[in-house]
Amino acid sequence: MNLLNKFSNPELCKKLLTLLKNELIRPFRFMEVCGTHTVAIFRSGLRSLFPENLIHVSGPGCPVCVTHEREVAAFLELAQKDVVLATFGDLMRVPGPNKQTLKDLQAQGANIKIVYSPFDALQLALDTPDRDVIFIGIGFETTAPTVAATLNVARQQNIKNFFVFCLHKLVPPALKALLSGGVKIDGFLLPGHVSAIIGRGPYEFLSKDYNLPATIGGFEPVDILQAIYELVKMFNLNQPAVVNCYSRVVKDEGNQKALLMLKRVFEPCSALWRGLGEIPDSGLQIRSEFEAFDARKSFNLEDLPQVPPLKGCKCGDVLKGLLRPDECPLFNKQCTPESPVGPCMVSTEGSCAAYYKYLV
Repeated sequence: MNLLNKFSNPELCKKLLTLLKNELIRPFRFMEVCGTHTVAIFRSGLRSLFPENLIHVSGPGCPVCVTHEREVAAFLELAQKDVVLATFGDLMRVPGPNKQTLKDLQAQGANIKIVYSPFDALQLALDTPDRDVIFIGIGFETTAPTVAATLNVARQQNIKNFFVFCLHKLVPPALKALLSGGVKIDGFLLPGHVSAIIGRGPYEFLSKDYNLPATIGGFEPVDILQAIYELVKMFNLNQPAVVNCYSRVVKDEGNQKALLMLKRVFEPCSALWRGLGEIPDSGLQIRSEFEAFDARKSFNLEDLPQVPPLKGCKCGDVLKGLLRPDECPLFNKQCTPESPVGPCMVSTEGSCAAYYKYLV
């Protein structure tokens, strides 16, 4: 049995489900904080197999979804300037004010390019030296190191027409903000990708300060079930801890090279989160040594536009675990993947999109 088959083996899954059912002596509400976990739980069919008193809630784990409406309005304005805007494809259909999107602006003639990495955007700047190229940097600790490495190369090569609009966010401060806001969770399934970068330590406040169990889990069915089983065991014993159940990928100390690159280029700052508002030290800003590449400074983006929330959209409540996607009055009515009202229906990692794809 190869490694991948081992972690999706039906017999192992059946045994873990039985153990989990026997361990669930009372209702247990867990939140996963990763868009890949959201999709994996639905796609594998696990959600339909969970015991009735195991309640699954999706949190703010989709980078597109948590991008604040003011940030969306800012990059939509930026796209209408005399620049080349480089972005990941997920952002193209995120609605801003008046339901306008980057895709709409591209159709109207805005110079917007879809790239697959920040290095593609840097190459675009090299290929078009007469145009300013701005890369929209979104995502959590997983994607930020590659953006940092790209900025480091841009500085070494003294590239004058490459900029980053940095909207990167950090997961642990958002979890603290969630809990401080009174969200009712019995345990966290922590994101494997983010944890591969930051390790286990930054989450320890969950058990120490909030008496909550947390597990770092992978994305195969056995990974997910094992992580949830460990959560429930800790909960029943009232012995909360942060346990790494994904040790084949995640090291307790994280990825030291990636962390050093992050520290070299970025520093923590307050950041806006959709649904959660402004959270101290939950974002990354470009350090002064690299400010020549900072789109916020070069294109007057430090004061983001004030815009109203998307009318009727409940993505903020969904991201906080206060509302299931199908409890939103727009779900599968005005809001569908073909005509999304909010970003949770746009992104392939959004919980609304997952509900629609697997439950409707």
